[in-house]
Amino acid sequence: MQDQAVTIPRRADDHSPFHVGERQVQERLGVRDIEFWARKIVRNDLPPEHRAFHTSLPFLIAAARDAEGRPWATLLTGPDGFVTSPDSHSLVIKAMPAGGDGLETALTPGADLGILGIEFATQRRNRVNGRISENGSDGVVFKVDQSFGNCPQYIRERQWRREPDASPATPLRSKRLTSSQKDWIASSDTFFIASGYRGAGEDAAFGMDASHRGGDRGFVRVIDGTQLEFPDYAGNNHMNTIGNLELDPRAGLLFVDFETGGLLQLTGRTQIDWKPDTGAHAAGVQRVISLEIDEVIELPGAVPLRWDADAASVRSLRLIDKTRESDDVTSFVFASRDGGPLPAFKAGQHLPIELYVPGFKEPVRRTYSLSGAPSTSRYRISVKRQPLGVASRYLHDNVEAGTILNARKPAGSFVLPRGKYPVVLISAGVGLTPLVSMLQALKAEEGARPVWFIHGARDGRHHPLAEEVRDLAARRANINVHVAYSRPRAGDCLGEDYHSEGRIDGALLASLTKAADVHYFICGPSRFMADIQEALECQDIPAERIHSESFGPAS
Repeated sequence: MQDQAVTIPRRADDHSPFHVGERQVQERLGVRDIEFWARKIVRNDLPPEHRAFHTSLPFLIAAARDAEGRPWATLLTGPDGFVTSPDSHSLVIKAMPAGGDGLETALTPGADLGILGIEFATQRRNRVNGRISENGSDGVVFKVDQSFGNCPQYIRERQWRREPDASPATPLRSKRLTSSQKDWIASSDTFFIASGYRGAGEDAAFGMDASHRGGDRGFVRVIDGTQLEFPDYAGNNHMNTIGNLELDPRAGLLFVDFETGGLLQLTGRTQIDWKPDTGAHAAGVQRVISLEIDEVIELPGAVPLRWDADAASVRSLRLIDKTRESDDVTSFVFASRDGGPLPAFKAGQHLPIELYVPGFKEPVRRTYSLSGAPSTSRYRISVKRQPLGVASRYLHDNVEAGTILNARKPAGSFVLPRGKYPVVLISAGVGLTPLVSMLQALKAEEGARPVWFIHGARDGRHHPLAEEVRDLAARRANINVHVAYSRPRAGDCLGEDYHSEGRIDGALLASLTKAADVHYFICGPSRFMADIQEALECQDIPAERIHSESFGPAS
């Protein structure tokens, strides 16, 4: 791919990872503190795990603009290994849009390009934004401006396969949706959206963004041949798509026919309803976005891939135990409804569940970290009751032993690495839940590698699973526990309930952990994780040895 090349300026690392539109939306919604965390996870390169992820995928979702500046989203695919990563700042993608695609001639040197890597079967996704530095007839070289992971919420599990006899049909272009296209959209549970903004000067926060949207079938409502609307659910608070649309309302939508490999592309202009009628939408809807369609492109059979819904992964679970762990955290233990074995999970993974909450037409879907031992035949989640949380309040207040609910198989990449490295588990609040599961796994393994479990809580009344952690440490050599209470009560015992007063910081970590080649696992509120990651980086801990998992009311 040496046909053309351009040099792309880079930005300084100390700038905000968000452009002005994203910051305005965050300010409006009261989530500006996300920047403390985003500065740590939004990178200007691809970490090793992201490089391995993108290069292992059979397809990528791409977002760019056509010659008229209109955004389109498309799907790029090729044979195994069609994506390579020669270094941490670039991807080589040996694929181009199909003939008739809205982006058929758009992937040129200097063009903004947003890429989404998504693996439906594991519910993993990573986004990377940047620009094209070279192109040729068989693909492009992509230079990274920003890279970051996303949470697994709203991703429908699907298994893919190649279709060797795929034969694309003639593309169809129009200014409005046909009846069959309306039905396609109305029955979809997944689509992808392209949006972007580029201001004056050079900033890595500028450019195109490719994002996933998922929900129950019918969550996208077709109003007529030129209008549709879809909900915007709670997410990671980066507000990338909404921030782009705040400054540039143009957007492109991509619907995939997973059974036939067809693509349906729309481009148009959006409007955001900031205060929608919540009674008309499913649980968790924060905003509603409408699209006025300018052009429609249908590409029948364009993709030589097919996907099957992973229906076998859905299991009915029976609640067999409910235990209050602290003033605001309760554990829920589930077994299979039919008595059969449950899919195994790795310590640190999460469990997607469905709750049928009165007043909501569709099930409320949430993902909670598993807090129990992977060696058991049961699933345990430990959930903090959020005052405004639909799911957590329902679990705490209404779900009792014997309740049946549906769940999908555990997933997530926040897991212990292979090898016998020393491990430091650092948490705050209910962020300890996946780390307790890791501690259970570490206690059960052979050998006695050094382990530190470091937790911060407000006081003893807000310290869940405390006795369990102390018991695990007592059962195996080389497990060290340190608990910090920020505001201990009169009844909390120094030396027994907690070991220091205040918050966890770099100085405390440095005083506790001296071993070489330590792997650090962090889970807790965004600000806490940003502070801890910064403290570890100041101690010259390599990024590949720092692992983190954000959480919130739904994770």
